[in-house]
Order: sequence, then structure tokens, then C-alpha cells
Amino acid sequence: MENKRIIIATVICFVILVAWQYLADYMGWVPQQQNAENTQVETQAAENAAAEPARTDLNLNAAPFFAPGEGKNIVVRTPLYTAIFHSAGGILESFVLNDISETSSPHSPFLDMIGKVAKSASPMGLLVNGQPSWNTGVWKISADNLILEKGETQALVFEGNVNGLFIRRELSFDAVTYLIKEKITYDAEAGKAFIARIGYTLAGTEYSSSSTYNPMQVVWNKESSYENDSDVGKLREEGMVESGQLLFAGLSNNYFLSAVAPQSKNGLVKARIQSDVWRVAYEEQPLTINAGSPVVSELAWWFGPKDAKLLETAPNELIKTIHYGFFGILAKPLLWLLSFFQSFVGNWGVAIILLTVFIKIIFWPLTKKSYKSMEQMKKIAPLMEDVKKKYGNDREKLSKEMMQLYRTYNINPMSGCLPIFVQLPVFIALYNALLNSENLRHAEFITYLPFTDILWLADLSVKDPLYITPLVMGATMFLQQWLSPAVGDPTQRKVMMLMPVIFTFMFLNFPSGLVVYWLCNNVISIAQQWWTLRKVR
Repeated sequence: MENKRIIIATVICFVILVAWQYLADYMGWVPQQQNAENTQVETQAAENAAAEPARTDLNLNAAPFFAPGEGKNIVVRTPLYTAIFHSAGGILESFVLNDISETSSPHSPFLDMIGKVAKSASPMGLLVNGQPSWNTGVWKISADNLILEKGETQALVFEGNVNGLFIRRELSFDAVTYLIKEKITYDAEAGKAFIARIGYTLAGTEYSSSSTYNPMQVVWNKESSYENDSDVGKLREEGMVESGQLLFAGLSNNYFLSAVAPQSKNGLVKARIQSDVWRVAYEEQPLTINAGSPVVSELAWWFGPKDAKLLETAPNELIKTIHYGFFGILAKPLLWLLSFFQSFVGNWGVAIILLTVFIKIIFWPLTKKSYKSMEQMKKIAPLMEDVKKKYGNDREKLSKEMMQLYRTYNINPMSGCLPIFVQLPVFIALYNALLNSENLRHAEFITYLPFTDILWLADLSVKDPLYITPLVMGATMFLQQWLSPAVGDPTQRKVMMLMPVIFTFMFLNFPSGLVVYWLCNNVISIAQQWWTLRKVR
């Protein structure tokens, strides 16, 4: 029975590890539409509204690229990023993160959150009743380039007239964060009125090489619930739509985020992939704008890494884009400990090893008890076989005699399984912590294979390019199996010996930081197992 429990526990671990990413990516999705606004306004406003498409016609199926109007580029440089805006409508041409490279290569350029292709989809543009404002209006800019030093805040103002609708966009930049605050003031020409549906655009390409463990996603927050969609096929063919109390919407992967967070928190979001460009549009509830009665809207934008400290102070629960899964309550303190160790040793790989040692020390009492139980089970295995032969056809009697055998030799049959179930949430929590920690992106451990100039563990967020760590990890699992007491029938032992092969195959493409953790965990377990069984014997 003990053997069956161990097999069941191991299979459960395997199933969870294989299915975890697929379960995490899975989400319910039901397109919704919002009813047309029936508010009665002045006669001129009604005529303007009648000429515009319905609210749900926010169209991402049309040609994705809109050329900007006449104007010039404006550069905003802070210690964290260098952004280029176009004076026609304030659309974003590029957003380069200072000191954050695209790859771990020494000569890699800095990461542009927009990219050359996606800039043509006009991110940070304003849609007025579904139409681009940046090339249908006449715009002017308040200032030339801005350079912010640490601790400074400055503003950039874009003013435009879009068919009689006056728009004033005031963008506020802070040198210590990636958050951009915006205040928009709307007014109408004399004698005119508008029912204006204002939309905000986002666009980007893959922030890094896509993989099962670091997918590009459309993300949003509906009624304080974090949601995402990474189904590339569906986003290309159908797109997605969501409406209701939406706190933010944007694009994300494990390490980076582009998002818009309107103050009104009530709107419609659509997303689609076109020509390899991920496009998102967020549209707010219609505004009634009368001449001489300005209407003000406020919102925030985020372009940059998922820095937990900075996102904690960001509005509209943007911190939820750092998603640690079901065991997030364990992931956060583990990540804090990891950062604590790294602050002393200056190497994230060594910090992972120290964290592994710390976890093994915490669980040592349970682990020791488990190993002792395994050895005791081996000793009474002949007696168990005798009981099975004697009462094999009487399940009730067999169970009763087995329990009596456990009591006689003071053995807890569950003690061998308990450490597995207790440590499984910790492993899953650490798995998600390492997978979603922006600090581990391009974090080095052993940059070059010893005694060579071959790049090895130069980036803990990607797989081991030489597959050395997963293969060694598999070998340590075989060694663990060999050291474990040979209990159970031959078939069960063969099943157990297959597990190292399965785990090795799974870990081949895991981020190397996770493989380092599991390898270190195995090595320490082998040492603990050898020492404990030696003492018991």
C-alpha cells in the first residue's frame, strides 16, 4: 500500500508539472457587447452621433497601420527610458528601456517596447468614435525634447482640433517610474456638441523569444480579477473582446508590460494579432461634450519591466500583472528570500542554491522521518507479503492486519508520502516565483562553460543551451532511486525508475534557473538520504 501511495504521489507531481502552464493559460472567454448609448442631447450632438458607427464597431479587423499626420518627433529621456512621440496626436514612435537589453549577448541593443513594425499601429493614439485622431486633426506641441534627471517630473502637452472637437493631452513623466500619467481635456467649437467615444490604442511585437514558459499575452483586469489570453491562433483569426468594469488592459509576458489604465474603469477592450503586431484598443463609455463645458478624463500608461516595487504604487491594480499562481502567498516570501541572498552574494545562481539549502533545512525533520519510514517499511516487507498471501482475498481483514503490523513496529504509513505533499506547494510557488521574477531575466550564473569560451548559464530565464544541467539532474534522480530501499513488486520499481527519464525530458526546455534549483535540491536530498539511512541501518 505504501508503494502505491508513493507512485500515486509521484504521478500527481508529474501531472501537475506538465499541465501547470496549460492550466495557468486556460481561461473562459465569452465575447460581450455593450448596448448603444441612448442619451438625449442637443440636436447638433444627436446629428453628430448618428453619423458615427455603433460603439461595438471598434474595429481591429481593418487595415492595422495608420500613418501619422504632419509634425515632428519629440524625445522624452529619463534615467529609465527614452521615448519618442509624434507631435501629431501624441502617438508613440518608440519606447527604449535604458540598460535593459533585448538578449543576453554583450552587443545586444536595448529593448524597444514598441518596435519598428508596431509603431505603425500608432500606440498611445486616441480614437474618437472609432477613428484615429492623429491624422484626422490639426495638432500642435507645447515644447521640444524633455530630459528628466532623477527626482524630476515634467509634462508634455499636445493640443489638437479634430473636426471641431478640441483635445488637450497632458502627459506627465516621472524620472523614477515607468508610469506615465495623462490628463485629457475635451471641448467643442461654438455651436457644436459631441457624443464622443474615446478609445486608447496599444501595440507591440514579441518582447522576447516566445516559449511555453514565457508567452506573449493580452491581459486585462475585470472586476479586480486578472485575466489573460495567449491563444495566438484565436487572436489571429477571431481576436478577443471583453467589456464591463475593466481596470486596465494591455500586453504582457513574464517580464514586461504595456498597459493603459483609465480612471473611469468602465469600458470595452478588443485585441487582435495582425501582421505579427499585437494590437489592443480600450474604449471608454461615451462622453457628452458641449461647447464651453470642458470634460476631463484621466488615465495612466505603463511601458516597461514588471518591477514589483514600482507596480505596487501604480493605479488600477497593475501589480496583478505579476501573477504567481494559486500559491502566490508562498511565492512572494520565497522571492524576497531569493533577493535577500542575492544582495549578499551578487549572483542569482548562487542565491538559488542558498535558497534551496534553506528550504531543505526547513523541511529536514519531515524528510528525515520519511527516510526512516522507508527503511522501516523495507524491514517489514517480508511480513507484509506474508499478510497479503494469508488474507489476500479478504480486503477488510487484510487492512486490519496491515494496520496492526504498523502499530506493532511503530510505523506511520503516511510519513513517507507527507513530505511530498507538503513540499509540492512550495515547489510550485518557487517555480512561479522564478518564472515571473524580472530580476532573473539575463541573470548570470556560470557565464562560460569552465575552461572554454562557450556561453553556458549566461541567462537563468532561458533553457540551458548545452542541456548539461537537465541531464545531470536526471542522473541525480536515478541515483536517488538507486539509494532508496527496494520495496514493492518489480513492476512498481520499474515504474519508479521511469520517472527520472520523464522528468529529464520535461526539464530540457525549462528555464535554467528552475533546473539549477531542482538539481541542487536532488543533490542535497541524496546527501540527506545517504546519511539518514546509514544512521538507521
